[in-house]
Amino acid sequence: MNFFANNLKFLRKQKKLTQADFAKKIGINRPKVGSYEEGRAEPNMETLQNISHFFKVKMDDLVEVNLIENDNQSKKDISGKGLRILPIVVDENDKEKVSLVSTKAAAGYLNGYADPEFIEQLPAFNLPLQETQNGTYRLFQIKGDSMLPIPSSSYIIGQYVDNWERVKDNSCYVFVTQSEGIVYKRAINKVEESQSFELHSDNKNYEPYSVKAEEVMEVWEAKGYLTFDLPTIDHSALSVDQLSEVVMQLKGEVERLKDK
Repeated sequence: MNFFANNLKFLRKQKKLTQADFAKKIGINRPKVGSYEEGRAEPNMETLQNISHFFKVKMDDLVEVNLIENDNQSKKDISGKGLRILPIVVDENDKEKVSLVSTKAAAGYLNGYADPEFIEQLPAFNLPLQETQNGTYRLFQIKGDSMLPIPSSSYIIGQYVDNWERVKDNSCYVFVTQSEGIVYKRAINKVEESQSFELHSDNKNYEPYSVKAEEVMEVWEAKGYLTFDLPTIDHSALSVDQLSEVVMQLKGEVERLKDK
C-alpha cells in the first residue's frame, strides 16, 4: 500500500507549513504539492529525494510506512499518557495523601508502582503546604553524592508529570526507570528527536547518560526537598577578604625578591 499522500500532508502540517510554503522550500509549485497530497500524482525521484531530505525521513518510509499510525503509537508510548492509572492514597476527607518511597522501598516500588495495594502499604501523610495543594505528590528518598549539595538520604518532593514531552530542560526530576531504578537528576528532554532523556548530575564527577523514554515508568518534577543533614560552617576557612590580604602579602614578597 502507498502511504505517500497521507504521509506528505501529515509531515507538512507537523512543520506548520502551508502548501505554498512547502513548495517553495523544495523547489516545486503549489499545485504539485496539492496533487501529491490528494494522490493524483506522484513525485519523480529527484523531488522524492528532496522531500526525504527535508523531513529527514527515508524515501522507502515516506511511501511504504504509515507515519501517522507510527506517530500516534510513539506519542502514546513516550508521552506518559495512557500508560496506566496512577494509584493514589486519600484520607477520610477524600484528600490526596503524599506517599513516601524510601531507599528501602525503592526496589519494591519498581515492581509495584502501578499496584494500588502496594501503594497503599507505603507510608503516606498530608503535607500542609500551599505549594502542594494542586496535583499528585510523592516523596522519594535519594542516596549518593551525585546531586550535591543536596545530601544523600534527603527526600525529594516530586509532582507527578503526566506528559513527558513537557519535561523542561535543566530542571530536576525523579525518574522511575527499568534500567537505572529510581534516580534524581537534572534532565535534558530529547523525547522528540531521539525518544530519550539525557540525565545530568550536579556533581561534575559524574558523567551524563541517556535513558530511553520506553524504559521510563514514571516522571516526577522536583518541587523541593527535606533533609536532616544540616550544613555546618567551617570557621577555620578563610574569608574572601582574608584571601585577598594573603594574595597581596605574597605579591609584596615577590616584588621585594625582584628588587634584590
